[in-house]
Amino acid sequence: MLTTLLPALPYLLPALLVAYFFVPYLSNGALRKIPAPFPAQFTSLWLFIQCRRGRRYAAVHAAHQKYGPLVRIQPHHISVADAAAVSAIYGHGNGFLKSDYYDAFVSIQRGLFNTRSRPEHSRKRKTVSHTFSAKSVGQFEEYMHHNLALFAQRWGELSDAAAASAKTTKEEWPTPRAYAEIDALNWFNYLAFDIIGDLAFGAPFGMLELGQDVAEVVKEGKTHYAPAIEVLNRRGEVSGTLGILPWLKPWAKYLPDPFFSRGLKAVENLAGIATARVNARLEQPKTERVDLLARLMEGRDANDQPMGRAELTAEALTQLIAGSDTTSNTSCALLFHVLRTPRAQEALVKELDAALPEPGVPHYRQVKDLPYLDAVIKETMRIHSTSSLGLPREVTGAGITLLGQHFPAGTVLSVPAYTIHHSPEIWGTDVEDFRPERWTDGINEVQKEAFVPFSYGPRACVGRNVAEMEMALIAATVFKNFEFELRQMDLPTREGFLRKPLGLVVGLRRRA
Repeated sequence: MLTTLLPALPYLLPALLVAYFFVPYLSNGALRKIPAPFPAQFTSLWLFIQCRRGRRYAAVHAAHQKYGPLVRIQPHHISVADAAAVSAIYGHGNGFLKSDYYDAFVSIQRGLFNTRSRPEHSRKRKTVSHTFSAKSVGQFEEYMHHNLALFAQRWGELSDAAAASAKTTKEEWPTPRAYAEIDALNWFNYLAFDIIGDLAFGAPFGMLELGQDVAEVVKEGKTHYAPAIEVLNRRGEVSGTLGILPWLKPWAKYLPDPFFSRGLKAVENLAGIATARVNARLEQPKTERVDLLARLMEGRDANDQPMGRAELTAEALTQLIAGSDTTSNTSCALLFHVLRTPRAQEALVKELDAALPEPGVPHYRQVKDLPYLDAVIKETMRIHSTSSLGLPREVTGAGITLLGQHFPAGTVLSVPAYTIHHSPEIWGTDVEDFRPERWTDGINEVQKEAFVPFSYGPRACVGRNVAEMEMALIAATVFKNFEFELRQMDLPTREGFLRKPLGLVVGLRRRA
């Protein structure tokens, strides 16, 4: 038999490849007319490679600019760049499911973010949602305030040290007040991790105190230390890439590209960080703290059952991921865009000075209703779009028709946040300009539909209220207490699951 097949092997292999790539394309006639960047209509490798390069959002955006609002980015996956599609794809009642993309993000066990079952998601959301009630969120402020005070203290120390080193011995020839040169991204990372450590695990990681990236990890019963920020970055990059081919995850560590083996090790280390912090907290169950973990421990499902330890750890890990990178990325982007736009900086500082008579860390009640501060935050989330990719949903039931095209059950649809946040048709010809005034002037209904920094519908970010409080307090603290020199003219980024700046070098000094 083998001898008979040997002469046919040179022809058999190309035939198998043709069948592998073309059969899915030919069998899905409903999607065949939708344009695609070659060879995305035949294989998921095109999108896989864009993710590996950390440029998925840019590649998809370029494809939409070339082909229009409907683009086939995988054989079964259509990207829909249309504001009206947001509610149709992500809204309540359509029965759509998270796609198998989310399988790549499971480590300890499925949590609120990566569970695909609708009944399981409903159970988890009921258990978790009380954690983010208005009352609970108000009680979280004290933990943010403590870490922001330390953050401002550390920046003040850096400023004072730079000023001291620049002093002249001749009083008649004083030197100008000097700036301390810092990478602001690092400090925003330390701040975000310490805040979410305080909120989710009962104590900060200590990064602000140490001025470095370090966290305790428990793995196979042993304790060691790892750079949590670096671990989180690698985890997001590898999971976001393997989500395109989730069946590859068990074998990815054997690939010759070390990106995958290092990334999967980061997934383990991140789970170990969550395990270490949850274990430490559960050893002190009588604490009076009112934080995320305390609320999760109080949560009950429909059968009045609390979370088990593994589920509790998985949900705490979700909060760690959701509440760290997103905040630091957005804070960094906000500082960059405000500094690059002098009129915006002037208007923001003027509003803060009028509302806050003294320097220091404000209370949320003092800043939550400041219109220009709110506009600056919203415009940052629009123009930077830290969650820039289209979150994939699998069509169910009778399918759906969008933009005159019917999509049958089994099709995966997504709305690319970066593309609709940067659409001139939606936002105007100044779409690439950082202009907070577009929010104070009032946005229209289409723009409201298109603005999705926290996603939309039943799977939207459950911690939105916490994030909005944290961003307002960070931005107010930064611009009330310090002034800056911008020392780079662009903000390079790399995309994993989130789009992260690679650094932001600024000169820093206390405001006079």
